[in-house]
Amino acid sequence: MSYDTGTFSGGLKDPSELVDLITKAVVCELQKQGYTITDDSGKPAVDQSVCHTIMNNVLQSGADRIGTKPGFGAPPDGLGKYIDHTLLKPEATTEDIDKLCKEAIQYKFAAVCVNPVHVQRAVKNLDGSGIPVAAVVGFPLGAVTATIKAAETREAVLKGAREIDMVLNIGALKAGDYKLIYDEIKAVVEAAGTNPVKVILETSLLNADQKIAACVLSKAAGATFVKTSTGFGPGGATVEDVALMRRIVGPEMGVKASGGIRDEKTAQEMVSAGASRIGASASVAIVSGKQ
Repeated sequence: MSYDTGTFSGGLKDPSELVDLITKAVVCELQKQGYTITDDSGKPAVDQSVCHTIMNNVLQSGADRIGTKPGFGAPPDGLGKYIDHTLLKPEATTEDIDKLCKEAIQYKFAAVCVNPVHVQRAVKNLDGSGIPVAAVVGFPLGAVTATIKAAETREAVLKGAREIDMVLNIGALKAGDYKLIYDEIKAVVEAAGTNPVKVILETSLLNADQKIAACVLSKAAGATFVKTSTGFGPGGATVEDVALMRRIVGPEMGVKASGGIRDEKTAQEMVSAGASRIGASASVAIVSGKQ
């Protein structure tokens, strides 16, 4: 990661300054707690001598009023390859999983996303299709320990999952416990090995500075994607959140828009805002127009 190490004085000129400021504040906190976060040249990402000033400016800057504009690329042709075909309902049966996998093969979806208990069956159903299985971890609340999330991840990978969608500890994030968030994401990334990890933020429960902090921590800890929502929270993906997340993680990471995406128009809007993956249970309706 590369960050300008200049200090701020007075008010912020535009939202991009606020993004940079909160990014620096998160890095400062991690460095203060003994983590080594470096820039592209191997030097400390933020000079510790300016960290106190940065922290004060974050508190005075009105971080919850940030605004963003969509506009990351154009909607692609063939949305199917962007969609994680998802079934996470607790009442899902093995027959439902079989149907999910058949649809994924028919419409050439990017992945199938299921609860850990269904990973092995989904892997068997998708054998030879080239479509990976994504398993959710710490789902849907994120309120289990890093040890449990890492264990879930290892078992899912052992059973054939090739992508991991983890829910971060939302309460810890809101309390500003960046060390805990960094450590748990890092633990899951290490347990996943070479398999991509998507960090679910549950954006509807967060203000703008918390969303920014979560994205910075996910990137620093080695995650592959940041993801908006579980679909079980009070709200789902929004264009504004996707655009903000894309702005923070840059082109190096994926952004997955998930929660409440039920038609082609909404999916296209998410991709235009910066989403590189869509999580949906209404995948067939999105690509076929059939309700």
